[in-house]
Amino acid sequence: MKKEIKQLLKSVNLELRRVTSEMKQEERELQFHQNLYQKYKDFTMIPEREFVDNLELCRRHTHIKGVIVECGVWRGGMSAAMSEVLGRDRTYFLFDSFEGLPDAKEIDGNQAIAWQANKTSPGYYNNCKAEEEYAHKAMQMAMVKNYYTKRGWFSETLPFFPKEEKIALLRLDGDWYDSTMDCLVNLFDKVVPGGIIIIDDYYMWDGCSRAVHDFLSTNKRVERISRSLNGVCFIYKH
Repeated sequence: MKKEIKQLLKSVNLELRRVTSEMKQEERELQFHQNLYQKYKDFTMIPEREFVDNLELCRRHTHIKGVIVECGVWRGGMSAAMSEVLGRDRTYFLFDSFEGLPDAKEIDGNQAIAWQANKTSPGYYNNCKAEEEYAHKAMQMAMVKNYYTKRGWFSETLPFFPKEEKIALLRLDGDWYDSTMDCLVNLFDKVVPGGIIIIDDYYMWDGCSRAVHDFLSTNKRVERISRSLNGVCFIYKH
């Protein structure tokens, strides 16, 4: 009986050590992601909690091989931080007009149109316009060597994405219906099975969510919409 009790206590002790070790590892990872936010906070509009969730999603997919693509990068802070999680040895593509957002349309919703019309709002950020040099600076801070910034509207640049490239992680931050649809039409099929698509504005703008559902429905896709702890939308590619 004593032998059985000792064995049970030993098993419990080992399990406690395992759980404690995992908790400490999670705490270290969270701190690392929070430190990355502090490093790049001047290069992103994404709030800290959502920023950290993006990086956690990246951490779970470091084993997926392929390039990393972000559409709508502003100053490049998110791409730079993702590279520190996913690895600097990958190739990164940063697509943006660097001229701000196109005009919102009726399909994007009244809130989107009102937001764009209110140019004095603290959240306007000059219609999300940023100089391309900021993105270069952010990627240089991350010490990424293999990256490309692609300047122009998505409808003009995405059709020329290299056919041979396979995407491990695709992050969409295009806000409006047309921009989101351009990204999905041109890049969805290039995402490898098991890869992930992060959709920044799914819960923010009607046009973005409509584009996602229209694309999945039109193409008879079976992927589900998932949500992180702090409200980051993502899709696992089948």
